[in-house]
Amino acid sequence: MWFNPDFIINTVLPALNRGLWLSLALILPSASIGFLLGLILGSIRVFAPCWLRRFGDGFTALFRGVPLVVQLMILYFGLPNLGIYLEPYTASVVGFILCTGAYQSEYVRGALLSIRQGQLKAAAALGFTRFQAILWIVIPQAARRALPGCGNEIIYLIKYSSLAYIVTCIELTGEAKILVSRTFSPTEVYFIAGLYYLLLVSAATWLLHRLEKRFEIPGFGYKH
Repeated sequence: MWFNPDFIINTVLPALNRGLWLSLALILPSASIGFLLGLILGSIRVFAPCWLRRFGDGFTALFRGVPLVVQLMILYFGLPNLGIYLEPYTASVVGFILCTGAYQSEYVRGALLSIRQGQLKAAAALGFTRFQAILWIVIPQAARRALPGCGNEIIYLIKYSSLAYIVTCIELTGEAKILVSRTFSPTEVYFIAGLYYLLLVSAATWLLHRLEKRFEIPGFGYKH
């Protein structure tokens, strides 16, 4: 019988719990800062001057086009050749923020383009500057419309975090890999690690669903 309760309780769970806390420490700042970056970048790609829009498009194309694992390796193994040294945790978080921010910007850009431009004219008639109208009228609506797509990217980020062990940031997957190398029990260890990720994704899905319901725009989205 491959399932050994004593092994699971006394060996597997303590190791994976250590990794779980580090995974959460990677996911939470990456998700929040990445969303903010996506919001800024998406706004730049829609409303900024042409040269800045091109910069935003180039940034997005770069970080969406290069695999995340390659980005992490460049940050951790490549930058030291330029005299820049990042700790494993820092390199992982920076990589996750840049990657998820690029993807988030696509959702935000689509949401911004869905807002009727007549609202900008109406705001101007009320005395708003263009910047004020974008900041206080357009972006809040777009952020709410982009929430389902951005939430989906956060779900992906939870699974992206499993790549951090490649740059020696020993999170949940890293702890599982080390434990397997010591115990030669891949079935139990990886099965339970998979359950941990499933629980994280399920909790995030439930929370994001509540946020979508809380911030839904009347007449747009859910139908009651």
